[in-house]
Amino acid sequence: MTNFEEAAITSFRGGLNCSQAVVTAFAERLGFDKEMASQISAGFGGGMGRLQETCGVVTGAFMVIGIHNSHLYRDNIDRKEKSYEMVQEFDKRFKEMHHSNQCSELINCDLKTTEGRAFAKEHRLHETICEGCMITSIKILNEMIPVQNTIER
Repeated sequence: MTNFEEAAITSFRGGLNCSQAVVTAFAERLGFDKEMASQISAGFGGGMGRLQETCGVVTGAFMVIGIHNSHLYRDNIDRKEKSYEMVQEFDKRFKEMHHSNQCSELINCDLKTTEGRAFAKEHRLHETICEGCMITSIKILNEMIPVQNTIER
């Protein structure tokens, strides 16, 4: 397991949501404020506010991609276009591994209900499914944003 994967899982087990864990794992490497990143991504866990739509590790990865491209491209059109391209590539690769990017399909229980959250806890779905998705997300990001492409601060 890489340092980024370990950092994300430690943060996730320590109380950050899945999106926060992915975003903050890249803070030092990409030179952005970890606390602000945690605040911005707070509503994206559980498939965006527990709506169980796009998986939080996926939305977290999309944020990392946007931050990465914001450092590389000063022109907003270039920044957006490169980010869209990378988001689409990330999404394709994530779906190849997990067959979906939707929290509801990945975790297969209703986190909006007390019963669903109890089921997820009892069956350790956050450890078995969410952490697996987190590791996949970080592996893909590490391939797409090699360390040598990290911006020096």
